[in-house]
Amino acid sequence: MNSKHIPGDMGTANDVDVSKDADTVVDSTGPESAQLLDSQEKIYPKTTLGGQAVLEGVMMRAKYNWAVAARDEQGEIHTEVHPLKSATSSKKWTKFPVIRGIVALGSSLALGTKALAISARIAGLEEEEEGQEGGERESVMTGGVIASSIVMGIALAVVIFILLPAFVTQLVMGPATESRFLWNAFDGLMRVAIFFGYVYAISRISDIRRVFRYHGAEHKVIYAVENGDPLTVESARKYQTLHTRCGTAFLIMVMVLAILVFSLVPINAMVTAWGITNTFAVLGIRIVSRLMLLPLVAGLAYEVTVKWAAPRTHLAIVKILMWPGLQMQRLTTGEPDDDMIEVAIVAAKTALDADSAQASSAASAG
Repeated sequence: MNSKHIPGDMGTANDVDVSKDADTVVDSTGPESAQLLDSQEKIYPKTTLGGQAVLEGVMMRAKYNWAVAARDEQGEIHTEVHPLKSATSSKKWTKFPVIRGIVALGSSLALGTKALAISARIAGLEEEEEGQEGGERESVMTGGVIASSIVMGIALAVVIFILLPAFVTQLVMGPATESRFLWNAFDGLMRVAIFFGYVYAISRISDIRRVFRYHGAEHKVIYAVENGDPLTVESARKYQTLHTRCGTAFLIMVMVLAILVFSLVPINAMVTAWGITNTFAVLGIRIVSRLMLLPLVAGLAYEVTVKWAAPRTHLAIVKILMWPGLQMQRLTTGEPDDDMIEVAIVAAKTALDADSAQASSAASAG
């Protein structure tokens, strides 16, 4: 892990592997760090970045490294950069279609939680404690706490977006219907409505609105990188805050594809064959089948949004399919100010510079 100090969400997906930390910490507060903001004319090669808005900052993922940039209570920008596992991982099965989406989703959850912990520490919202040897300070957000946070988040999402819609649909539609698609369509619409209501509710919170503005800054800077523009506030500001590869668009695609995939499961025929008539037992089978199929749905959504749609945004069919997700981003992104764009630029430059340094090192070693 490298840490720098520079005077002064919801996220976009890319194809990366699970992160791992280096063993050392380097703290730099000199001119070298300030050059990230001063190098206005440097243009990076066009590439695909992923990212996420965090507390008072942005996390950016390049091909081999990821970085967090956030402002502290004094308004100064701090960065941390970490390596990602090589895209040439020996685990070839993780590169298979659909499976790679499941792996990427799990990686993004872990990486996003870790990035939030880093930004909370930088922003002064999380305490630190002395390391075992007293020489360094460590975040109280340990691996166990991060894992617990992910598990609790997933459990809450299951309750809100799987169990609750299924329960309401059972009350309205009954335990069985002649049309599986009709039952699942209503269930899907309930899920979308709950998701919309949830996002709308949290978007009314001032602190969350600020995170959403950093989300918009992240998207603008990613557009600048994708179009080969110099990473300046002026060049990034002209872009929109909506992005096809955004996690919000991905979640909407998950909900749409879930209607189709869940409709393929012959629940009625299964419970009839098994002689199950209890309403709650039938509901339980529906819920279990959804939980089992959820990784498949997520993998398919990844293939549609990231692998197929993202490179083909000029096609009419892609614009139609991605329209709902883009409209939802009107809630999850906001127009950032220049200071927010500046933070996103620092995060992008830190990750891209780390990639460049790693490539140069590998070339020298070769």
